[in-house]
Amino acid sequence: MASDDEQSESRRPQDTKFKQQRLPAWQPVLTATNVLPFMFAIGLAFIPLGVAFLITSNQVQEIMVDYTHCKSQDDPSLTCAEYLANSNNTGGSCFCEVTFTLPTNFTAPVFIYYSLTNYYQNHRRYVKSRDNDQLRGKKISSSDCQDPFLKVENYSGTGRDYTYAPCGAIANSFFNDTLKIYLNDSEVKLLNTGIAWSTDRSTKYKNPPGDDFAKAFNNTLKPRNWQKPVYDLDPSNVHNTGYENEDLMVWMRTAALPTFRKLYRRVDTSNGFQGSLPAGNYTLRVTYQYPTVQFNGGKRMVISTVSWLGGKNPFLGIAYLVVGSLCIVIGFVFLIIHLKIGKSASTLSSEISSRTPY
Repeated sequence: MASDDEQSESRRPQDTKFKQQRLPAWQPVLTATNVLPFMFAIGLAFIPLGVAFLITSNQVQEIMVDYTHCKSQDDPSLTCAEYLANSNNTGGSCFCEVTFTLPTNFTAPVFIYYSLTNYYQNHRRYVKSRDNDQLRGKKISSSDCQDPFLKVENYSGTGRDYTYAPCGAIANSFFNDTLKIYLNDSEVKLLNTGIAWSTDRSTKYKNPPGDDFAKAFNNTLKPRNWQKPVYDLDPSNVHNTGYENEDLMVWMRTAALPTFRKLYRRVDTSNGFQGSLPAGNYTLRVTYQYPTVQFNGGKRMVISTVSWLGGKNPFLGIAYLVVGSLCIVIGFVFLIIHLKIGKSASTLSSEISSRTPY
């Protein structure tokens, strides 16, 4: 018996306020007098913020040009989408033009985006299909890239395996249309640098060591759907080619929704445009290489300015307005109920006794 008492006594928590749950506690009593001011305060704060966000979003200038079914310049009876849908033209290029008008001057900075629709980059296997060590210029060890996007075994009978550079489904589906904009037959200068995240440029993407890119990428192959190897993505700029190419960095950041846009170029408004992209009639000239109609997708070019909130997106302002309005309406409903059938705090306190359930 003594041993049983000692064993049960050893399991007993120590006699402290914490272990015996005797710490002082405070439980808020939610009454009309403290809840209603809180509801009205939220409503009065959110509605002006929502109006400000909505006005700021509406001040962003934006125009969208759909070129999914633009007519081929070589054969006007054929769209470029139909041209690429022909299996004989797989990997080929189609050239088309689309005219559009800017109604007003677009104040700098002005950005060019490409937008894809019905394109699911958020599929789990697609998102994982990449090798971060390879993109940092290191050798592939255990890769998330899987065949058929990883390597070619016994390439051309050499007995060696050649790895795709870069490997994976994301890189293999790299967007490769070329977009150029002309105003009165004069090409608008577009900048292909400064479009990727600074952390991507400084940390996540590095080329293999070596000054000769062809040798640095030796024993590698271009992805199956690419027209040129990775070290030729931007031959005019050695700091923007290979894995350090900013177009590649932008594409490798997968989108969460099936309709998305990615930054393509920055408009150089410092040369002849006096800080803005002038109003007028423009021509979009496309080197059409990226097929989308097979999965009922679409392609668009977007020209947009930005504000301190970012691009054009009225959702934040609408969300603040809806929440603020609901708080005001609910607050008035509760106020009417309280005035008609509610009890005062003194009445409630007088009804509380030692027999009142907790």
